[in-house]
Amino acid sequence: MYEVQRVYDYHAQQPAILVDRLWPRGISKEKLHSVQWFKNISPSTPLRQWFHQDRAKHFAEFCQRYKQELQQPEQMQLLETIRQLHQHHPNLLLLTASKNIALSHLPVLVNELLQH
Repeated sequence: MYEVQRVYDYHAQQPAILVDRLWPRGISKEKLHSVQWFKNISPSTPLRQWFHQDRAKHFAEFCQRYKQELQQPEQMQLLETIRQLHQHHPNLLLLTASKNIALSHLPVLVNELLQH
């Protein structure tokens, strides 16, 4: 199982990957020096901007669109890289700055990671 956590609650106890397109506001690079940043696994900028206009209203369609984006070759390769890292580090965390993880790209990402 993949664990998810807000980046603001991360204290470098375990291996982690930041899976947001933008660097989290107020977090220094030094604090996350051991964290890998996979920004290209996150939703594209146009999709992210559209979703942020009305998260509750757009969530179902956002999930479908993001799932389609994850089928692109670059994203599929990144998914496989994350799976391999998870095999070497079973307690690997996926980090995000999202305030509401359940209403973010993380549920879709985790679901895709568990598919194969």
